[in-house]
Amino acid sequence: MTDLLYFVLSAYGMTQILVYASILNPVRPTKGKLGELFQCPMCLGFWVGVLLWVLNTQTELFNYDHSLFTGFFLGCLSSGTSYALNMLFGDCGLKIEHKILGGNKDVLNHIDE
Repeated sequence: MTDLLYFVLSAYGMTQILVYASILNPVRPTKGKLGELFQCPMCLGFWVGVLLWVLNTQTELFNYDHSLFTGFFLGCLSSGTSYALNMLFGDCGLKIEHKILGGNKDVLNHIDE
């Protein structure tokens, strides 16, 4: 179970760095399909999970077999958890959104705590 926790946290951390770290701005792709990939924590999270699966023999944090099904499922796990954690946590802590229904418009108020 700790292997899974280490994998999820590693994938989330790497995805956050690749998508949001300002130090990578000069080299991060911004145009085309690759630019779209590097703006989406869910999309990039999948490929980070696949990369971690490929490299898992190089670390003692987690160890998974090298079947393609395992790689696919770990990519999916990484994608989902990276997206969920990204939606839950921001630079200032927990992200909380309040939806206010008003007439014909729905307004979202974003509050970072």
